[in-house]
Amino acid sequence: MKRVLRNTYYFLPVQLLLLHFRKYQLLLSFWLILVLIITKHFAAHFGASSLFLSPEYLGQMNFAGMVLMGAAMCVFMMTWHITTFIIHSKRMPYMGATRHAFLVYCINNAVIPGSFLVFYSIVYIRFQYKNEHAGLKEILLLQGGFYAGFIAVLTVSFAYFFRVSRDFIKSLLTHIAKPSRIRRMIPYDTLDYEVDIVPAHSFITGHMRIRRCDDLPPYNTRVLNKIMSRHHRNVLFAGFFAYVSLLIMGIYMDQPLLRIPAGAGFLLLFSMIMGFVGAFKYFLKSWEAIGWITFALVLSVMVRYRIFDLRSIAYGLNYKTEIDKRPAYNYDHLHKVFNVQQFEADRQQEESRLDKWKALNGGDSNTLVVITTSGGGLRSTYWTFRALQYIDSVSHGRLFKHTVLVTGASGGMIGATYWRAIHDASQQGKLNNPYAAKYQANIGKDLLNPIIFSLACVDLISPFNKISIGGYSYTRDRGYAMEQELVTNTDSLLDKSMAYYAPREATGQIPQLIVNSTIINDGRKLMMGNQPLTYLTQPEYSLHEAMPPIDAVDYSTFFAGRDPGNIRITSCLRMNATFPFVLPVVRLPSTPYMNIMDAGLRDNFGSEMASRYMFTMRDWINKNVSNAIFLEIRDSRECDVSAASNESSFANMLTDPLFVIQNKWEAFQSYKHSIIKDLTPLMAPGKMHYISMVYMPEESKTSAALSFHLTSAEKEDLYRSIYYKDNQAAIDELLKLLK
Repeated sequence: MKRVLRNTYYFLPVQLLLLHFRKYQLLLSFWLILVLIITKHFAAHFGASSLFLSPEYLGQMNFAGMVLMGAAMCVFMMTWHITTFIIHSKRMPYMGATRHAFLVYCINNAVIPGSFLVFYSIVYIRFQYKNEHAGLKEILLLQGGFYAGFIAVLTVSFAYFFRVSRDFIKSLLTHIAKPSRIRRMIPYDTLDYEVDIVPAHSFITGHMRIRRCDDLPPYNTRVLNKIMSRHHRNVLFAGFFAYVSLLIMGIYMDQPLLRIPAGAGFLLLFSMIMGFVGAFKYFLKSWEAIGWITFALVLSVMVRYRIFDLRSIAYGLNYKTEIDKRPAYNYDHLHKVFNVQQFEADRQQEESRLDKWKALNGGDSNTLVVITTSGGGLRSTYWTFRALQYIDSVSHGRLFKHTVLVTGASGGMIGATYWRAIHDASQQGKLNNPYAAKYQANIGKDLLNPIIFSLACVDLISPFNKISIGGYSYTRDRGYAMEQELVTNTDSLLDKSMAYYAPREATGQIPQLIVNSTIINDGRKLMMGNQPLTYLTQPEYSLHEAMPPIDAVDYSTFFAGRDPGNIRITSCLRMNATFPFVLPVVRLPSTPYMNIMDAGLRDNFGSEMASRYMFTMRDWINKNVSNAIFLEIRDSRECDVSAASNESSFANMLTDPLFVIQNKWEAFQSYKHSIIKDLTPLMAPGKMHYISMVYMPEESKTSAALSFHLTSAEKEDLYRSIYYKDNQAAIDELLKLLK
């Protein structure tokens, strides 16, 4: 037994595995990140696991998409082998005595990649069966596609990429990237000298046989150095190939055939980064820390001088205004623009709009409806649309007819905006059946893949791609990718400017839409709408104070004269749903720039905005309608919006106080809004009615994920939630009031 254990310990695959863990944990972090993503322990809120477990190509999960995933996985694994071979080969001088040294190294270094492949296949099969309800035949076909792509790239790699023969390009790369030439540029440090030979007694040969290292002929140092030089060229070529591939796909990101699954794009990005990290380690050695610090400083300088900007823009808005002519974003200017006179003028204009709405509906306008939606990614989008379409259908169109305002946050506003766009098109005779099932299917289509694909192929690779929209030139990024996918998913119904809806809003033909966002400069709310909204920028009690607390900005009024209505409605929705890191912060052309993020940071349920609207319009409501309905559509119950903190570990006890605001933000808002609900009925005594439609998962532990991707099982769960008894009771109450 002792001999068996000793032979196992000194077996080259085991020694290489130990060497990776002992020396270069940073390279292992790439594998760790992939494992954590796939098991939903990292970026689970973003739905990152679906990028690898439910990859989409050409808008659906298919064989071709899995072939591309397998090919990208092979590129990533081969990059791992090349990078670690360059770093470790000096510790294995006996490799120089083997035939096809790199092939032998790959076989002996396959413990981690091989284990990952088995692990990935098991998790993938389980996910497809449980979450996508795929049949055995379909699962096997998709897995066959994955391994077909993997084997194809593997075959090409060993047949061509690593062959001994040289052509002009390879010779040129070898000349440019000769290790000795680059090493001479880096100061020598005595710490660079290492004597750490891998003590392997046996290894696996290219013929898959076990052979003792003692049986190898004496190795030649010059031969070893030559092999090293060739494979340094190969890792450079691999990194260059990954970069060029990502660059080309980013440039032609609007071409569906070149938009590979986002998971495959990220694997190529990881390949490029891994090669970069490996080069840092190989060349800099003990100077590595200084190298990373220098790299970070250079990057900071580039951001400081706007060589590139990580922030995004709103498409359709004019950014070409000279800096000194941009509106000043400070309290004095806000106080000047949003003054008492403007407040009263805008309130009267809104009352005039409500008069037109009432006249348009004749005697059938005794009930007014204000709709609020909650944030929650595609989950809230799908649920909001489902609830609104269902209620409007069973009420024979009366919900849309009685609604005067729609507002809210994040994903819910995307669903509500699509609902309004469908009924607006129906009123104009552009579509026949606004309740067709295809619209529900459209709004549930994936948005995450194009966002992450763009992050990997554009944002981090080439942030210089330009696009022309509405007469202005802009840089494309993952925000643009999200908008384009939303336009495609909704059959171009949302491919409109915000001002497109203004005339029908003003006459009361369709509900007014107020899309909110948060100005992270100072926490104010940004309200985007076609109608003037100064009457919602500050509390009414403070109108005649010297310095009223202006807590919101009316976008159209603030940017008047700069073509504010030309902004795409999809850009408004994106700013409203800018989930941190998934979508980029948006800058608006003020001085200084307004930096815009998700509306949920201020009001994740729309209650604040709707309540202020009801309060400001209370006199008109009391005089003109019998009932005012506050229809709240939310993707979580008010009583259980957040799980209790887990204090079973030391780490949780340390981090919970630090992240309590982030982790419990939705709960804090929900509890605060319960106080608002207590006070709202006082605005119109006997007329105000609160009705809530709540997504209720059939199993509390299997609630749909908060991301821009939904599985088939999650869509089914969301769709059936309308039949939950409390929702049906709420619908019955609403129908009585709409009669």
